[in-house]
Amino acid sequence: MATVSTTSASFGVSLKPCFKNNQVTGGASTLKMVTAGWTKNVFPSLRTSRFIVCCAAKPETVQKVCEIVKKQLALSDEIELTPESKFAALGADSLDTVEIVMGLEEEFGISVEEESSQNITTVQEAADLIEKLVHKKA
Repeated sequence: MATVSTTSASFGVSLKPCFKNNQVTGGASTLKMVTAGWTKNVFPSLRTSRFIVCCAAKPETVQKVCEIVKKQLALSDEIELTPESKFAALGADSLDTVEIVMGLEEEFGISVEEESSQNITTVQEAADLIEKLVHKKA
């Protein structure tokens, strides 16, 4: 069963900080998005400043990506991978990256478009893309 919860707050007359907290839960995964910004009602031509933080990948997905990257790059167990680990910093060239993507496709039963695979540079980016594709497939 999926649940959705939303919170928002606004203050002031001419300059309003706006905070929104949206959470969508379905099954074992949770997607949390936090939006914060300021709106100005005095001058309609002024734009709203905002930033969005979104975390989608489950820890299990990140861990599995780390295992596949270690296997494809023949890294020792002593090397610790984090979500921020960059493939290039680990010694991966473009062919290695293609092999990593192929391993991810096989493990998760997904198909990654060539355009998307070229944008994957870190473990977190790979995990986020996997979560997106698995969710789309379901």
